[in-house]
Amino acid sequence: METVERDVMDFDVVIVGAGPSGLAAACRLMQQANDAEQEFTVCVVEKGSEVGAHILSGAVFEPRALTELFPDWKERGAPLTTPAIRDDVFLLKDAAKAQKVPNALVPKSMHNTGSEQSRYVISAGNLCRWLGEQAEALGVEIFPGFAAQEVIIEDGAVRGILIGDMGVSADGTPKDGHMPGMELRAKYTLFAEGARGHLGKRLIKDFSLDEGRDPQHYGIGLKELWDVPADKHEPGLVVHGSGWPLDKNTHGGWFLYHSENQQVVVGLIMDLGYQNPWLSPFDEFQRMKHHPVLSQYLEGGKRVAYGARAITKGGLNSLPKMTFPGGLLIGCDAGTLNFSKIKGLHTAMKSGLVAAESVFEAIQGGDEGAQELTSFTHKWEASWAYQELKESASFGPAIHKYGTVGGGAYNFAHQLLGNKLPNVHDITTDYGALKPAAEFEKINYPKPDGKLSFDKPTSVFLSNTNHEEDQPCHLHLDDPELPIRDNLPKYAEPAQRYCPAGVYEVVEDSAGQPRFQINFQNCVHCKTCDIKDPAQNITWVAPEGGGGPNYPNM
Repeated sequence: METVERDVMDFDVVIVGAGPSGLAAACRLMQQANDAEQEFTVCVVEKGSEVGAHILSGAVFEPRALTELFPDWKERGAPLTTPAIRDDVFLLKDAAKAQKVPNALVPKSMHNTGSEQSRYVISAGNLCRWLGEQAEALGVEIFPGFAAQEVIIEDGAVRGILIGDMGVSADGTPKDGHMPGMELRAKYTLFAEGARGHLGKRLIKDFSLDEGRDPQHYGIGLKELWDVPADKHEPGLVVHGSGWPLDKNTHGGWFLYHSENQQVVVGLIMDLGYQNPWLSPFDEFQRMKHHPVLSQYLEGGKRVAYGARAITKGGLNSLPKMTFPGGLLIGCDAGTLNFSKIKGLHTAMKSGLVAAESVFEAIQGGDEGAQELTSFTHKWEASWAYQELKESASFGPAIHKYGTVGGGAYNFAHQLLGNKLPNVHDITTDYGALKPAAEFEKINYPKPDGKLSFDKPTSVFLSNTNHEEDQPCHLHLDDPELPIRDNLPKYAEPAQRYCPAGVYEVVEDSAGQPRFQINFQNCVHCKTCDIKDPAQNITWVAPEGGGGPNYPNM
C-alpha cells in the first residue's frame, strides 16, 4: 500500500468544529494561557467555507455562558441586539383553528420573558462569526474549509485528527492540484462537530461511550428567514407551538421569532422517532406556514434563506460519557441541548468552557496528553448546565411516551412539584420506530403556492449549497442494493421524504427498473439520513472541505 507523505502540525489542543462549544473552548483556553503568560497553541478546524457557514439554529439565546466567557460582550459588540419581549404559545387544532395556551400552563422552562435574565433573538451563525473573531484576537488559529476526516488513535488514545485530502476525483484518483490532508496532532482533541458528528459517532462506538445510556434521540430542524413588511414586524416577539399538521403519533413543534432588520425566522422541529414512512418533514413544514397563526406574519414577505439540521435532543438519559483517552466530546456532538427550553447554545458553550478549564489545568500541570480527563466529569456534573439537563431528563421521553398534550402535562406537573416525578425513559431508537408503509395511507401533500410554501429545489438554492461535482460521494451505502431490495418494498424508500434537500431519489433505469439515486451535491449536511435510515445503511462522512451550505444570517 502506497504511503502518503503528509504535513504534520503540532498543537497543544485541536478543536474540531467552529460552533458555539468549540469556539467557547478555544477562547477560554487562550484566555487562561494569556493570563498565565504561557506559550500555548490552539487550532480550530471548520469544514464550512467560513465560520458560521454551516451553523443553523432558531435561535432564542440565553447568554449565561457568554457572560462567563466575556462579561463585557456588549461593549465588544456581540450580535445580541433584539431582546425577547413577548412570549406566545399555541396549540394548532387544524388547518384554521388554534388555541392559545395560557401563560400559567406553559412549563416554566419555556418562558423567554419576565425572567431575571434577558434572552435574545439572534442568528447563531453570526454569533459564531463574532466568537471566531474573538478567538483569533486571543491567538487561536482557525482553519475554515478543512474537513476533519479521521481520528488519529495510537496506543488506545486519541492523538489528533487527519484532514481530508483536497482534489480527489469521483473515482478516487488524484486530480490536478491534489493536496494530501495534513495530520494535526495535539495533546488533547476536542470534538465539537454538532449533532451526529461523523467522528463523534465513531468515537462513541470505539470507546463504548454510550454504554448504559438510553439510545440518543434526534429531531430535524427546518428553518427559513423572511423579510417582512414593517407593519407585520414586532422585534422580540417569540411564538412557539405544536399540533397541526403533525398527527398525534408524530411529535414536534414550531417556532416563529421576530429578529432585527424587519426579519422573521420560522421553523419546524420534528422528532425523528416518527412511525409513518410516508411523512416528509419538509412538506409538513411547508404546509404548516399556511396556518393563520403563522401566515399573518409572512404574507406579503419574501423568503430569503432556507436550511435544515438535525438536533441532538435525548437529554441526560442519552448523554454519552464525554471523556476518553486524549480527548473530549462536547456540545451537540455529545448532546448537551436542553430540550425543555428548546435551547442548546448556552449549554453547548458551557460544556466548552468546562472542557477548556479541565484541559488547560491538565496541560499546565505537565500532562502531555493521552490521559482520560476525569476532572472534566467532576467539573461538568457540578455545573449549572448539567443541573439543567438533570432537571429536564424526562422532558423529551415523556412527550414520546404520553404524546404532546400528555407529555406536556407531565412536564408541567414535574416542574411544579420540584422535579419529583419518576424519570421517564425512551429506549426505542429513532430509526427503529419506523413502521412499514403498508400500515399507513400515502400522504398527498399540497402543491406549494410559491408565496408561503415552496419546493425542495428552490429551497436548496436559497441555502447556497455547493459541492465540487467531481469528488467521491460522501454518503456511503454499506449495501448499495438494500434501498431498492429492502427499503422500497417495506418502507416505500423513506429517504426520498425524510431528506429535506432532495438528495435521495428512486428513478427508473433504461430498462424501466427502479434505481436509487444520490444527488450528493444537494446535501445540506443535516445528517438526517445517517440517523433515520431504518437499516442504518447510510453513513455520512465529511466531503471535501468548504462544501455544503453557506448560510447567511442563520
